[in-house]
Amino acid sequence: MLPFSVGDTGLDSSTSGIYTLCDAGLGFGIPPADRASPGNIVDKEQTIIDRIRRALLAHPSRTGSYRLKLGIGDDAAILHAPANRDWAVSCDSFIEGAHFLVDRHPAESVGYKALARATSDLAAMGATPRFFFLSLAIPAARTGAWLTRFLNGLARASRKIDIVLAGGDTTEHSIVSINITVIGETRPGRAILRSGACPEDSIYVSGTLGEAQLGLELIRRKLDKNSQWEKLLGPHLYPQPRIELGQLLASRRLASSMIDISDGLSTDLARLCAASRVGARLLAGQIPRVAIPAALLERGLDPLQMALNGGDDYELLFTVPKRQEMKLRFAAPRLRGGVKLSRIGEITSGKRILLVDEDDREKPLKPGGWVHFRS
Repeated sequence: MLPFSVGDTGLDSSTSGIYTLCDAGLGFGIPPADRASPGNIVDKEQTIIDRIRRALLAHPSRTGSYRLKLGIGDDAAILHAPANRDWAVSCDSFIEGAHFLVDRHPAESVGYKALARATSDLAAMGATPRFFFLSLAIPAARTGAWLTRFLNGLARASRKIDIVLAGGDTTEHSIVSINITVIGETRPGRAILRSGACPEDSIYVSGTLGEAQLGLELIRRKLDKNSQWEKLLGPHLYPQPRIELGQLLASRRLASSMIDISDGLSTDLARLCAASRVGARLLAGQIPRVAIPAALLERGLDPLQMALNGGDDYELLFTVPKRQEMKLRFAAPRLRGGVKLSRIGEITSGKRILLVDEDDREKPLKPGGWVHFRS
């Protein structure tokens, strides 16, 4: 596919594969005076495309029969998979000024996180990542060392996740704007939806919540250059999507519903409950929250509030029927990396979401996480 080129847009499909193309941007990094020359446009854009190809395709994917039949270099990509699989497809935007600060976040982390957060949506469905498409709009001034570091981070995430670049689009823009479309696969009927939770199901979460928010707070307060806090930045800069856990829950049919925590526990739980038409009762004392050093606690950081409302954790929030909980306990230790699972509450038949403190006092839990449209 040459979605990083001059071309049309279109979509076609057949029984043997999927043919897909992303529209190509013109004038990438081209000074206005030079844009009248098609040769300048093609040559300079092709240089960018070649850099992307070298960075992302240097390490072949371990993907087996789900191979890329035709990738960068033509008008469309051709993807092939056996007939007994469903595709899971998601897209995610990562925008300078809204999601990251180009002068504060390392370019490597921007590339890594752009792909990791997009792939987390596949983990939340229990899907196996296979391919991704990259659409990149970037200022001409960022096409040098910044772009190289960005591509290094993107390639690192691609190798770790085992997902292969199939194509994309490039164009010049005043700010960095990244859009990634990810494609995964599931066995028919095995994808885990947000809408399957039932009353009395237990609510579980993976990992520790609020760690990414702590990293963001360090950057906001300009404490990220302090060497004693350096390790605290990792979960914010380089999140780890829980792909293996999602696959386990889907393959063994252990979870009745699932969502990834991208915008905060309080917000994403509300979405899951709305989709399932249920309520929830959360136990504050059981929520795995970030450990904040004493010196930072003195600055007003609240671990519980960060766990409830901090975004970018990309942990999995899922519900498990009572009859499946023992199977979950036996299966969980097999996860690589020792992923911690915590039971934090129960689904209820009402529509209210309640937070219960350690004195058994209840109060409504309102969505307090990331807001995409503030006006």
